[in-house]
Amino acid sequence: MFNIKKQLSKLYCSSVLGSLSLAGAWVAILAARGFSLVEISTAETVYHIVKIISEVPSGALADVFGRKKMLVISCILQMLGDIAMILSDSIFMVCLSCGLYALRDSFSSGTGDALAYDSLKLAGMESRFERYESSQLVIYRVCGGISNLCAGLALIIGYRAAYGTGLVTGAVQLAVLLTLRETAVYSPEKFFTKLRECFRESFLFLKREKKAVKIMFCNSLVGALDILLLFFLQAKLIEKGIPEFFLGPALLFMELGGVIGSRLILRFPKLDLRKTFAVTALLVVTGLMAEHSPATLVAALGGFLSAMGDDALQVRTNTALQDMFPSEQRATLTSVDSFTFSIVMIVLTPLAGEFFTYW
Repeated sequence: MFNIKKQLSKLYCSSVLGSLSLAGAWVAILAARGFSLVEISTAETVYHIVKIISEVPSGALADVFGRKKMLVISCILQMLGDIAMILSDSIFMVCLSCGLYALRDSFSSGTGDALAYDSLKLAGMESRFERYESSQLVIYRVCGGISNLCAGLALIIGYRAAYGTGLVTGAVQLAVLLTLRETAVYSPEKFFTKLRECFRESFLFLKREKKAVKIMFCNSLVGALDILLLFFLQAKLIEKGIPEFFLGPALLFMELGGVIGSRLILRFPKLDLRKTFAVTALLVVTGLMAEHSPATLVAALGGFLSAMGDDALQVRTNTALQDMFPSEQRATLTSVDSFTFSIVMIVLTPLAGEFFTYW
């Protein structure tokens, strides 16, 4: 008998283990190692180039070959990325590590949500997906905040030891993922035929459902602006004079904005997507404006508001998209959503590097 509570608990546990890291404030760590914001932007660009190339194929592999298998591969890639960062002594090795992290995210991005939605659907509880998505974003933000809170500790013990702890949590996460249950039977027979069919059906869906494409790009734009702001604030807050001891708490404070946003949106179930986008986009733009303030408190508050808007929009749009996606191409189409995010990030990241360097 399928136990939905155990299934979701394992997915939550995997998310916690995958999100907690002493090296969460990787921008601050690279900056402390002497890398410039332009070099850091280059590594971030490499990440998104690799993610663009691998995003949709990895989602299709999950739909055809099995979602549990792709999550396991994602975890292994995470550990390889940590090893590459431990061994890094140049921007080339940093970029290699970012490429491995991109593959990790590609193999997990559409897969986790697809497995969760179809698990809920199998139990006749798909209406609870919005709450599940909200909880996942809370986990992401809280664990990200805790990781950032350890930014000072990571700088003290050194980046090698910080990334080494990721290998330990990765091994535990791998053990948890191996106990997940698939919601369908996947067969390797006629693999390439099934893969081609998955791509074809996904393309036809996107061609037919223009609304879904618009939702993806709107969500990606808001999300990209928020992520870039929070990334570069890791370095900019130090430039503005914040003591290293207070960097972690400031980053945690900003992440908590996402927690509030992902929970607050649940209180407005009748707020349509158009109005949700307008409100959340305003919050993110306000955050970007606040970054220019010389006061660290105002800049941190801007990051808080930006994260709040981003996560509120993501909960609402992700739920709307999952309701629209057919189960047979769910992971593929969810990966297309992440693909659009990477496209936006590739365009904005180099510009952001220059923007935050000279402003």
